[in-house]
Amino acid sequence: MSEINLKAGHAQIRETRLGSITGYAGSAGDLVRCARRRTLRDKSRSFSQCMGCSTSNAACTVVLIRDAAVISHGPVGCAGCLHEFAFTYQVNGIHRNVDNPEQRRIFTTNITETDTVYGAGQKLADTIHDVYRRVNPAAIFVITTCASGIIGDDVENIADEAEAELRIPVGAIFCEGFRSKIWTSGFDSGYHGIARKLIKKPVKKQEDLVNIINFWGADVFAEWFKRLGLRANYLTPYATVAQIASSSEAACTIQICATLGSYLGAALEQEFGVPEIKASAPYGIVQTERWFRELGRMTGREDSVAVFLREERERWSQEIEKLREKLSGKTAYVTAGASHGHSLLGLLQELGMKPLGAAIFHHDPLYDNGAESADTLQNVVQDYANEIRGYNVCNKQEFELANILNRVRPDILLARHGGMTLWGAKYGIPSLLIGDEHFGMGYEGIAGYGKRILETIENDEFVKNLEKHAINPYTEWWLAQDPFAFLEDPIRVRTY
Repeated sequence: MSEINLKAGHAQIRETRLGSITGYAGSAGDLVRCARRRTLRDKSRSFSQCMGCSTSNAACTVVLIRDAAVISHGPVGCAGCLHEFAFTYQVNGIHRNVDNPEQRRIFTTNITETDTVYGAGQKLADTIHDVYRRVNPAAIFVITTCASGIIGDDVENIADEAEAELRIPVGAIFCEGFRSKIWTSGFDSGYHGIARKLIKKPVKKQEDLVNIINFWGADVFAEWFKRLGLRANYLTPYATVAQIASSSEAACTIQICATLGSYLGAALEQEFGVPEIKASAPYGIVQTERWFRELGRMTGREDSVAVFLREERERWSQEIEKLREKLSGKTAYVTAGASHGHSLLGLLQELGMKPLGAAIFHHDPLYDNGAESADTLQNVVQDYANEIRGYNVCNKQEFELANILNRVRPDILLARHGGMTLWGAKYGIPSLLIGDEHFGMGYEGIAGYGKRILETIENDEFVKNLEKHAINPYTEWWLAQDPFAFLEDPIRVRTY
């Protein structure tokens, strides 16, 4: 594991920094043990169907900063995926008390074939100045693409020169799609640029301020923190440049998903002295209690947290128990990014359900804080004494997921990302996608998620009919193969 170096122009990729992998088939317990023994080895595929691009993940961290602008330095098509963040900002802003969500400031240099021959450095410099004149942002970020990386434009120097002229932060974020096969390296690239260019040294400590590294879920923390005498500082969706700059003054930092926030949480602690809560996010009773107690310890509010947890138990325990009675013995399969996917596996077991396995997009042996206590998969395996057979690290390989679902036929498929529930529906499997990553948190989240799971399972008529008429793009030949036939030296755990 390498320390974070904010003096460098770019973030070190996860393959070399953390030893992250994208290929594995076996049990979750074996995967954790390999990581602890430092014997974890990535397995390659002789056939790969798809792969996430780091550019969109990097954009996710900066596009939603309220008063910043983002320039995609590449062909116009590379900026095509960024519209989803503008849509997310407008739709979800109301859940974060943003009265009038501003139109997102997203631009592209529109590199052409001629630019790839002669270079597009001057085009980028002109675009930065044009963006500044048109929208007057408090900061500008330039995200690189495969095209700008291949032609070798000096993006960092161009950004630094523009910053000196315009007197606002202008950051280069290096996130070319070919830089890393770990899609979440894009998050690290974005947060590297944020930590280098926006976060300032603390003027004074604000003992009631807590940084929250998250996506765009509903504001559940405002009500929780009010009862604990704390304030939430969300990073980065819906934050301003000034809010991010003062994040170094917070009492501590928490992460909703360590897959997203591993890099920034460690940077805030290492470079700015803001301690990170090194515990998995509060999904499930065991982890909720552990996480809140650690929050209380780090903010000097142990007594308030004890009262809070007692009140939450009294309020929700009876409803959770009723849901357990209804869901006990039901089976489920999970497909999601790493840390949040682990949390869903824990939620299922809190509700008395049996996870048949999971298709998780990558695996980090440890996060950047280096603490085993923060390993979300390890915590799930240990907390519920469940090895979770049929655990697949798949880098979004849908052909493997389709094959597995055809075999295991769970009572429900849980997904974190759009497009994945399609495969459950094609096989007549009730499928649930909840995009709000805060929805399942705490005692209230267990009850809420349980109700949604129960509703989805009980209302299966649509997917049962869809199965009768859906066209499956995968042939009977493939569905008869071992799901991991294309995975190098696969561990053959015959759970399917």
